[in-house]
Amino acid sequence: MAIVAGSDEAGRGPVIGPLVICGVSIEESDIPKLVDIGVKDSKFLTPKKREELFPKIKLIIKDYMITIVEPKEVDDAVESDTLNLNWLEAIKTAIIVNYLKPESAIIDCPSTNIQAYTEYMKNFLKQDTKLILKHKAESHPEVAAASILAKVTRDKKIEELKVKYGDFGSGYPSDKKTQDYLKQNWKKHPEIFRKSWASYKKVATQTKLGEF
Repeated sequence: MAIVAGSDEAGRGPVIGPLVICGVSIEESDIPKLVDIGVKDSKFLTPKKREELFPKIKLIIKDYMITIVEPKEVDDAVESDTLNLNWLEAIKTAIIVNYLKPESAIIDCPSTNIQAYTEYMKNFLKQDTKLILKHKAESHPEVAAASILAKVTRDKKIEELKVKYGDFGSGYPSDKKTQDYLKQNWKKHPEIFRKSWASYKKVATQTKLGEF
């Protein structure tokens, strides 16, 4: 039976914390087992349910790989002349696919141009894996499983950051608690912020202007 893979990420949008990308490989015949235990897009599951599913998923899948991309690496890609966030994610996902060595891989595509993203990713593949990229790919259980592993991992990282740096809310720019934390701590804890984000730049610029 064929080995297939699914890949997804958690944390593309936040101004605080890492981007987490996960890929899982599974025997095609075992995919229904993921459905049986309740695997679906992590966004539709409670944190408690995601944590319950994490070890159960690991028992069903063949292998997995989780990559944590820290804010500095995100910033370097966003501010690069040759990279951007999509290309960075494509490279990281290709590394995961290379590790898993599936016959085919279904990947949740962050780009509006699926064809260009697919062609770019192919440049970094070391084996002949069939790539299937689509939007909302979490409808596939193997991608949903990857989304759960990525989300649980990122949530744990966020809790670790809160223990060390204080409560900054969700880390998303739309969160009032995150906004207040950003205004008070952008200079104090620069390592946890994505400085290439407009929300960070706005606060830093306004504060600097206010100093004159």
